[in-house]
Amino acid sequence: MKNNYSRLKWVALIILGGILFFLSKAAFAATTIPLPLQKEISGVVEDKNGLPIPGVTVTVKNTNRGTVTNLDGEYNITAPANGILVFSYIGFRTVEIAVENNAEINVQLEKDVASLGEVKINAGYYTTTEREQTGNISRVTAEEIELQPVVSPIQALQGRMAGVEITPGGSNPGTASTIRIRGTNSLREEGNYPLYIIDGVPINSTPVETNSIIGTAGIDPLNNLNVSNIESIEVLKDADATAIYGSRGANGVVLITTKTGKQRGTGLEARFYTGVATVPNRLDLLNTEEYLEVRRAAFENDGVEPTAQNAYDLVTWDQDRYTDWQDFFYGGTAETTNANLSFSGGSDKTFFRLGGSYFSQGTVYPGDNTYNKITGNFNLDHSSEDEKLKLNFSANYGVDINDLFWSNSISSSTVLLPPNAPDLFTEDGSLNWEEWAVADLENPLAGYYNRGRTETNNLLSNLGLSYQILNNLQVRLNAGYTYYESQELMKRPGRSYNPSAGEPNNSFHLNSHRKSWILEPQLIFNDNFGDVNLDAIIGGTFQENTNSQVRYQGAGYVTESLIGNLDAAERVINASSQTNQYRYAAVFARIGTNWKRKIFINFTGRRDGSSRFGPENRFANFGAIGAAWIFTEEELIKNALSFLSFGKLRGSYGSTGNDQIGDYGYLDSYEATPGPGGLYPVSLANPSFSWEVNKKLEAALELGFFKDKLNLGISWYRNRSSNQLVGYPLPAITGFNTVQANLPATVENSGWEVEISSLNFNSDNFHWQTSLNFSIPKNRLVSYPGIEQSSYANTYRIGHPVNISLLYRYEGIDPETGLYQIADINGDGSFDYEDRVVIQDLTREYYGGINNNLSFKNFSLQFLLQYVKHEGMVSFFNAGRPTNQRDVVLDALNSNEDYQRISQLPAFSQAYNNAINSNLTIQDASFLRLKTFSLGYNLPESLLQSTGLRLRDGKFFLTGQNLFTISPYEGLDPELSYSSTSFGNLRTVTAGLQFNF
Repeated sequence: MKNNYSRLKWVALIILGGILFFLSKAAFAATTIPLPLQKEISGVVEDKNGLPIPGVTVTVKNTNRGTVTNLDGEYNITAPANGILVFSYIGFRTVEIAVENNAEINVQLEKDVASLGEVKINAGYYTTTEREQTGNISRVTAEEIELQPVVSPIQALQGRMAGVEITPGGSNPGTASTIRIRGTNSLREEGNYPLYIIDGVPINSTPVETNSIIGTAGIDPLNNLNVSNIESIEVLKDADATAIYGSRGANGVVLITTKTGKQRGTGLEARFYTGVATVPNRLDLLNTEEYLEVRRAAFENDGVEPTAQNAYDLVTWDQDRYTDWQDFFYGGTAETTNANLSFSGGSDKTFFRLGGSYFSQGTVYPGDNTYNKITGNFNLDHSSEDEKLKLNFSANYGVDINDLFWSNSISSSTVLLPPNAPDLFTEDGSLNWEEWAVADLENPLAGYYNRGRTETNNLLSNLGLSYQILNNLQVRLNAGYTYYESQELMKRPGRSYNPSAGEPNNSFHLNSHRKSWILEPQLIFNDNFGDVNLDAIIGGTFQENTNSQVRYQGAGYVTESLIGNLDAAERVINASSQTNQYRYAAVFARIGTNWKRKIFINFTGRRDGSSRFGPENRFANFGAIGAAWIFTEEELIKNALSFLSFGKLRGSYGSTGNDQIGDYGYLDSYEATPGPGGLYPVSLANPSFSWEVNKKLEAALELGFFKDKLNLGISWYRNRSSNQLVGYPLPAITGFNTVQANLPATVENSGWEVEISSLNFNSDNFHWQTSLNFSIPKNRLVSYPGIEQSSYANTYRIGHPVNISLLYRYEGIDPETGLYQIADINGDGSFDYEDRVVIQDLTREYYGGINNNLSFKNFSLQFLLQYVKHEGMVSFFNAGRPTNQRDVVLDALNSNEDYQRISQLPAFSQAYNNAINSNLTIQDASFLRLKTFSLGYNLPESLLQSTGLRLRDGKFFLTGQNLFTISPYEGLDPELSYSSTSFGNLRTVTAGLQFNF
């Protein structure tokens, strides 16, 4: 271990020494090289109709110097007399014009939305274009996500990328979503998180633990970002794109780039929107009359007399009372508000952007539950007079204030309360215990007066320095620091619980801290050798993460007002703390070559070191090769297929690793005994486990037709993850639950991805562009020698996905007993996992989205349709029990063909429990959803000028999310189709204004 780390340190010292040497040489050289003559240049940028274009970016080629045109399309800039000006604007072809001592340069731009070569793609350590990329990288821009009323930017990606599957963790604001990039690679949940990188700095992608109603999904670590401050999000998927990140890129990489002053130009931008969100669907449940009819039928069928003990709803409770418990528990309106303000400016050499935002969202549940977010961001770009030294600094700071606390008791059991159940509150506003106690039941809102707050502070900072040593050689240093703090206090007053229990006033405290730093020195070389272009990068990564958590409880507060003040607590109990440190080091290199910019070959290599492995397995090598051929550059094809404007074949193969396991798993772990002076073991050591390896293969074809007005991309991939790192279960006799180990299992993800974009109409007044993505994933456990003798024999099946459910085989209604009947496969008269022969695939068969962008004069319209093909589960009914049911139970009153007899007898309940664990409950849960809808109107220039506020432009917009869903699924939300009473998507409508000064 020490020798390997020493080698990496020596490599780093050599790189840093080379940097310092070249800096000193370059600094001396810079003092002797005269600067070129500078000229003041002005002009006007217009379209082909002679109309001025405001907001056009004008830069001096190969520099950071730039400006933007004003409302009249005018610009002024200083440039070398022998320099080149670059004019770029979204929707128009980029134009380069040599200065040639001209003091005035006027330009006309030509519309060209589909130009592949103009779109810059962030690939992490380097940039490329859609035309020349050899890897698989999906991208969304600010225009697609900045108006969406979401907390985390991950939520804005749903349905927009092929191969990227995002499932909401719940409807509460701030809840972490689940993101899978090309499927599930690891057998352990925590081994499937992608790598998040924000402005070059990696952050911990694991959701943050919380006691709030967000629940087990946790808090999304990206919540503190301002969605309106994001310039683009790129997702790296294949080996060529991810191998440069080594072990950190096994599950894909999500690159988030924030806006800079250079991208936006000088000015003030203000945006405000507000709106409401509601639950878009309801279960079809019984009303009071229907419910009581079913309940009486159960007693009649069983031959049992209803009494106050066995039929409180029929004997004690009001027979005419009706409460829509769905409406009571989640029929509220969640208000949403967002205000965003940013200012950008600078000079020829320095650009900056300063911004801030406020976001607030409530919940649909009863009570005052709100989520608030305040963010601030700063970005600075600076270059020296000779354009050799460049500096970039970015900082994003966010504060979340989460008041989403109370009983955590809203579930299927609460929304299925009998419709004639008593009030939950008394007239004085306290919880109603008396009427529920008559039926020997607890009030379902026990814990309602629990209150709390989670405050998170998140700082993301990055400093980038680069120096152009020679025309073809650059040295660069990337440094980052992140700090995340979460402080949570939950107050549990005694009045939240049944007075007969004598529950004391308690408090629960949970504090989490995450901090990390990273240093990445790099040398970058690029040059041309005739028809061959060469780009190379070599560098190192040194990273350290420290995570700590403290939890404890305060008990016995005298009064509710003192809850949380530990000095007023009678005692502090259940205190625990832990701190984990993770160190990571690597060296990497990438060589990219191309011949005449039509044949491209990239080689990537990385050697990773992780502190999570024992000394003998701490280091591993990963790499990839990627290639592409733009065959439409060949004269023969160009002449024969004139309708084909672009054609490219590309492919890649390589390996990435995975070290997403707990720290110190290779060591014995101990904790202090409750009494003084003792230790006891809590985990077994295993110094032999090593890296999980993911081998990725891809082939793709990209085509452009009719001058790129129609573009088609087809990708096939196969990823195989082996040497699975799993906590191997141990028998109880060992005294330990698991031991960290490598399982001899291989998980394969393969599939097809299709991406189509078309420019349907493009005139001066009307524009319509469509994009479609379609994914057909396939996941399976390829091999697992000895699985039959392992503890996973009842969890996985060879040849099937790792996300499966093993079910009984349903065989209809028994004609003799009238009970649901399932197959007894081994004929032993009992039902266990040997009888669960139906393998239910819980993964998606296919999914995707269709996005349309239309504009007509001052109006714009954008909408995204998301579609998913998969199966789900819906509980049909447990007829006869004292809970509400779906209205299909009425069919069982007069017919026993599809449903067993309405009864409360134990045999019928057991038959029902067996049936809901069979394939009887499986239902088509495919859906087509209007995911996003945005209508905008650009305010006329005459109106803007009449305000006297020197407005550059203004816009009114109306947005909607999840406006309608078409699905045969009978549960609440087909996207969360394995819990028929859960929902993760709210219907949201917002309206707002945007002004640029």
